[in-house]
Amino acid sequence: MRCCSAQIDGVWESPEQTLEKAEQVFCDAARAKATLISFPEQFATGWDPASNKNIGDITGITVTGLEKLAKKYSIAVVGSFREAFSPKPRNTSIAIGNDGEILATYSKIHLFTPGHEDLAFTPGAGLAVFTIEGVHFGLAICYDLRFPELFRLYRREGVHAVVVPAAWPKSRLRYWELFIQSRAAENQMYIAGVNTTGTNPVDMYSGASMTADPYGTIIARAGEGNELLYYEIDPLLAEQTRRDFPVENDRKDALYVSLMRDQPK
Repeated sequence: MRCCSAQIDGVWESPEQTLEKAEQVFCDAARAKATLISFPEQFATGWDPASNKNIGDITGITVTGLEKLAKKYSIAVVGSFREAFSPKPRNTSIAIGNDGEILATYSKIHLFTPGHEDLAFTPGAGLAVFTIEGVHFGLAICYDLRFPELFRLYRREGVHAVVVPAAWPKSRLRYWELFIQSRAAENQMYIAGVNTTGTNPVDMYSGASMTADPYGTIIARAGEGNELLYYEIDPLLAEQTRRDFPVENDRKDALYVSLMRDQPK
């Protein structure tokens, strides 16, 4: 399957203008015969925990705009938005099929406490798995990359690839690559990280969207600026890797749980 990571800097706090830019992405991806496009974290507004603007549900402009584009160009898409929720909104990623129908939603479980995201958002509490042309996908968001347990759960669900929209700052970019490769190699799956770029009121970003294969090898890497990064996902490679090197058989999950339970509080 041919996929596209749309490394673009959106128009700050303007979903309408950003969606206009996004349509050009769909045009280019259609010419490149891509099946799935992924955008960065909260691409339509910019990631900003301090903002209370542009919060909506699945009937809001960001989701409905993506639904229309997906259907118009017959390409599936992963987007991210500030989802209305009580008592605080959620940082939510959504997968939409090429018919414009919602396939899955995922709300960020691990909120970025150093940036006070936990004060502004409600954490998610569930996985999101969806299938496109025989490829089983999972969703995670940015800071989630630092928590291997989440990706382990996706591995147990038989996921071949996890798409990770992000707003990962330039100052910590070396960890971005480290975690993408680590989560891929640990779980013998593709990890597709799509990052934002440019400077905004929150931080400075330098792109470097990248995809690692089930061996942990980087197979596609973007530069610093606006770029459409194309890569291929082969679910048979993930399955073959797991058969050839069956790490899963050597895990001691019951023991891990027991040891955690026995730790002093």
